[in-house]
Order: sequence, then C-alpha cells, then structure tokens
Amino acid sequence: MRKYLVSGFLGALVIGAGVFLVQPQQGEAASSETYRQLNLFGDVFERIRNDYVKKPDEKKLIEAAIQGMLTSLDPHSSYLNPKNYKDMQVNTRGQFGGLGIEVTMEKGVIKVVSPIDDTPASRAGIQAGDYITRIDDTPVLGLSLREAVDRMRGKVDTEITLTVVRKGVEKPFEVTLKRAIIKVRSVRERREGDIGYVRITSFSEQTEPGLRRAIDRLNAEGPLQGLVLDLRNNPGGLLDQAIAVSDAFLNKGEIVSTRGRRIEDTQRFNARPGDILDGKPLVVLINGGSASASEIVAGALQDHGRAIVMGTRSFGKGSVQTIFPIPGNGAVRLTTALYYTPSGRSIQAKGIEPDIEVKQARIETLDNRPQRSEADLRNHLANGNGEKEVKAGDGKGKEKKADAPQDYQLSRALDLIRGIALYNGFRKG
Repeated sequence: MRKYLVSGFLGALVIGAGVFLVQPQQGEAASSETYRQLNLFGDVFERIRNDYVKKPDEKKLIEAAIQGMLTSLDPHSSYLNPKNYKDMQVNTRGQFGGLGIEVTMEKGVIKVVSPIDDTPASRAGIQAGDYITRIDDTPVLGLSLREAVDRMRGKVDTEITLTVVRKGVEKPFEVTLKRAIIKVRSVRERREGDIGYVRITSFSEQTEPGLRRAIDRLNAEGPLQGLVLDLRNNPGGLLDQAIAVSDAFLNKGEIVSTRGRRIEDTQRFNARPGDILDGKPLVVLINGGSASASEIVAGALQDHGRAIVMGTRSFGKGSVQTIFPIPGNGAVRLTTALYYTPSGRSIQAKGIEPDIEVKQARIETLDNRPQRSEADLRNHLANGNGEKEVKAGDGKGKEKKADAPQDYQLSRALDLIRGIALYNGFRKG
C-alpha cells in the first residue's frame, strides 16, 4: 500500500558474486547509455569489494549507493532501511506499543517530562520529573535518547522494569509495567476565554479525528466566538490528513491538487459540505517551521477566505512524496508530484505568505541559529509556477530583540478574533 507524504521508481538491482552486468535487449538502443552506467556501478562495486583496505560491509555499500541516487534528486527523496521504515510507520500511524511517557535526556539519564493520561506509565504512578536510570538490566547511562526510547517501546502486553530515581525518595526503586498501545496525541486544545485554541503538531492518522474531538470538548464548555488553529513548527505528514483537516472547515470547493510528471497523474481533492465551526472566525498561525501538510491547510483556508493566516512566511515545501515498500528491505521515499493551492499557487521554495505578518518576540525563539526554508536546501525542486523562490532571510533583515514573555503571535490572533466578533455584533445590531 502506498502512503502519500507531504513533509513523505522502484527497480531491483541484483548483485551477485561477480561483476554487475546488464545486457540491453534489441530495441533498447536509446537506453544503451543507461546500461553502460549501470555496468560502471557494478565495476566500481567489485573494485571496492576486492581492493579496499578493509573488507567492506556489502549491504551498507548497496544502501549507500541507493541513498546517494535518491538524495541527488531532491532533499526529500531517500531510501528507508527496514528500521527507518518502521519508525516512519510509527510516526504516520500515530500509535505504537509502549509505556506512555514523554521523555528527554538530562545528564546522561532519561528524565520524564510528563506521563500521558490513561497509559501504563500514569497508572503505575510515574511522575513528571522522575529519572529513569535502568531499563530492565541495561543502564541508561551511555545510551542515546533514541536508543533508550527504542528499548522502552515493544510488543503490546510484554513487561518491562524501570529503575526510577525520584526527588524526595531516598533510594531508587523499580517499577514493572506492561506495554500497551499508545496513541500519539498530535492535537491539543484549550480555551482562551471564549475563544478556542487548537494546536496540531503533526499530521498522522490520528489528526483529523483528534481535531473533531478537540472541537467537541471546546464546545461542551460553552459557546465559542472563534478559533485559533496553531500550525507553527508543524513539519507536515500525511496528505489525506491535511485534506481532511482542511475539509473540516470548508463547505465546498477545491482543497488542493497534485500534479506529477504525466497529465493523467493530476489529482484534485474537493471539500464536502459541513463546517465544524459553523462559519465562526478562524485564524491560522504559521511560521518558518510550518511545512508541507501545514501549508496545504493554510493555503486552502486562505484561498477560500475561510481563515486569516497570521505569523511569518512558511517553509515552502510544495512537493508530495510517495512511499514504495520494498518487501524485506525497507522502502523508497520518492518525490512524485507538486501540490497546488485552490487558486493554482505552487508554494514550492516560496512558502505561504501570511495575510498579517506578525513576528515572534526574540525572547521566545528557541535558538539563535539562522532559519532555513525549502529554497535553502540543496537540489530543491523549482517552483511549479515559475515564481521567484524565497529564502528564509530574503529582504527581512534581522529581528530586533524584544522583552515579551507572552506568546505575541497568539495574543495578536486572539485580539483579531475578538475584533471580528465585535464587528459582526455591531453589524447584526
């Protein structure tokens, strides 16, 4: 089954014990140069096998060659070995076998950021601020965060023992837990007075159902004047979820189209009747970390005039990746199309320009590294409309430092919704 990613060729190269040879058949003269190049690959591979100073890992050589072939195309095409492919499936499905704790690494051990409600970790009494020093019989010290997380994940209903150090408790203690299915929560919500706030951190299989549940919970607490949809620093994910989230706020019209190499590959996706906000004001927050699926949502709602897009220019990843599984050998992630907003815009290497530009206060910036965009990536695809590409720093200069501890962009979005609601009230009166 193919998965289409917006973030997200299949041929078999068979290498035997000897030199890699391909014999062109009659009628294939036009491709003779391709076959010569494939034979060149086989010659080089054989030379490395026989004459390199150390015996090479042949599997790694082949993987590196495939990876090099794909990454030479554009920044988003790549080879996923079996482990990376499995990790990608976990991310897109939004669920895995595990314990249900958000963790980070501190001073060489695992620190619990927060246990997730109604999971093995929360039921076992794991608390925020706990330190995990051993996983079964393995000391955490010396493991990377990814290695530690991989050890805590596993088959559902299997047991695992954690050694926990807790502030105020004299000695470390052990907790035995049984792994269960953990659903990654990509949607979180809260109320800001009579305005709803929903943050989507990624687009997995759980996103659109999570959005609808979030809106239901907000409405259950009382009427809403409007909603802020926060897509800042959302790197994207599944195309169908971007379409579903856009559809949730639209009654009709095109959401996005994708166009590949062949005309017959063009696809258009349209909204169905039904707006979960019943037309109430909607503000979408974006920034330079909002990419691909996030840009599809922002672009669709902007083009239809359904939402006011606020923040700073988005990343500019306007391409679609298809995952082609290779049985027993991971998968190939290949860029197969560009996507276009309802008005026909390609935002590839250009990004979504907000309706209202609001920069975040410098004090809230995570670090001082220069921001990057799709246009800064090596071998990035050209814009589908032939428009000028926009790099992260183009024409913007340096932001001035500001002392403002609050989320300035969110504050402006809330003010805007209150203003719209007030205006609508005067107009009705």
